[in-house]
Amino acid sequence: MKTEKIDKKQAILDAAEKLFCETGYEGTSTRQIAKESGANMAMINYYFGSKEGVFVEIMNGRIASFGSQLRIINEDKISSLEKLHKVIEGYTNRILANIAFHKMMHRELSLTQRPVMYDKIKDAMSQNMVLIDRIITDGIEDGSFNKVDVRMVIATIMGTITNIIISPNKVMPCSNFDLNNPKDKKIIKERIIAHLQDLTTVYLTAKK
Repeated sequence: MKTEKIDKKQAILDAAEKLFCETGYEGTSTRQIAKESGANMAMINYYFGSKEGVFVEIMNGRIASFGSQLRIINEDKISSLEKLHKVIEGYTNRILANIAFHKMMHRELSLTQRPVMYDKIKDAMSQNMVLIDRIITDGIEDGSFNKVDVRMVIATIMGTITNIIISPNKVMPCSNFDLNNPKDKKIIKERIIAHLQDLTTVYLTAKK
């Protein structure tokens, strides 16, 4: 019985994520989520309280998953630069693994009409920011990195990835480029990772 409840809860999350990606947060109703997942409204309210609760749960799960990856990288016995390169590769792979969700998330978090939901997600994301901050700060403290504005470095990495995923034509001028095409996705992934790894290496380690 317990396993059945867990499966039903996950079915609701999976259905909601699919609908959020297809029609956006506003365009998705709890009734649609219930129909898509095979659950009922009472079950959604029991597990999550509301549609907002479902969205926050999905976001928290993704953020926690990336946090686990960051902790593993942080504990690895490699240089700060190698750790940062792993973060860049890991974050890029995660975004490209579910482009539709990332676009939807970016759109929803850029809106101002849901400040409570935004604050909940921002608090969860801040824990991951601290882990990335620690990697760069450690490099500064041990002398392998230049003294830089750490949060601006993180914003540069994340902002570049998001900007390219939302508007790939900025770096891929061909009109038929399609991020849903595995070959095209591989090309853009390799370019993003190589560019950001080169950029951070030069900026953080070049003698001034």
